[in-house]
Amino acid sequence: MPLTSMYEQLKRAQREGWAIPLYDTADFASTEGMFAAMEAKRAPCIVAMYAGQMDRPFARALAQYIRTRAEEASVPVSLMLDHGASYEQALKAISFGFTDVMYDGSALPVAENMAITRELVRAAHAMGVQVEAELGHVGSGKDYQAFGAQRKGFTDPNTIADFVAGTGVDSLAVAIGTAHGLYAGEPHLDLDLLRELRARVEIPLVMHGGTGCSEAQFKGAIAAGISKINVATDLFVTAGRLVAEKARAGESSYHVFGRVAQDAFTERCSYYLELFGAAGKA
Repeated sequence: MPLTSMYEQLKRAQREGWAIPLYDTADFASTEGMFAAMEAKRAPCIVAMYAGQMDRPFARALAQYIRTRAEEASVPVSLMLDHGASYEQALKAISFGFTDVMYDGSALPVAENMAITRELVRAAHAMGVQVEAELGHVGSGKDYQAFGAQRKGFTDPNTIADFVAGTGVDSLAVAIGTAHGLYAGEPHLDLDLLRELRARVEIPLVMHGGTGCSEAQFKGAIAAGISKINVATDLFVTAGRLVAEKARAGESSYHVFGRVAQDAFTERCSYYLELFGAAGKA
């Protein structure tokens, strides 16, 4: 199946009340685990490369590998830049064949975030690529007690409509109490705020910082208007833990470790596809 932007699937998920996961990949094992899960669950999925990978020597090769695997898949797959650090980096991802890009200007003043996002949307749309932005700021889990738990960085509902209209962005990551990485404490999601944000705009809304949320929180967020959920840390932590357990048991084969890691990604990715309601939607 040709590699495709996930925009139409996101709009479908929004209409039907489920969510599409985005999984960040790093290598062969993680990517193959993701593809095995989406094929087994017959689910659309977004495979992403994180911004920090884009300037490394293997970036173009990894992107091409993911593109080839997506073209061989029997389910819809998108290749997305996650947390693009600049306008130029997003254009690099587009030149590598990405179908979707995220530009993260959430740490900037809103006016500057809006201006850069608007220029990127104009350039990306001219090349058939869809754009996600972030309004508000989803911080780090290690700083959660001093940031997200204090409601710092939350998306302002009074700015969201103007931001979307002024940029033409296709989807929007919002800050409602989640954080990236492992939480220092328990996450607290403001679903009332999410419902208000959902009522202000028509485009798909995105939740970053999926690791550490409970099943009830995921389901509540989807019911309140989230159509895409990013997951990464849980996948890598789980795979790392299982590989370490294998090593402590006396295993030393590099090939066995790769298989353990791949199987871990398959299991966890399958779990989220079921939980988010994406299974069977391909």
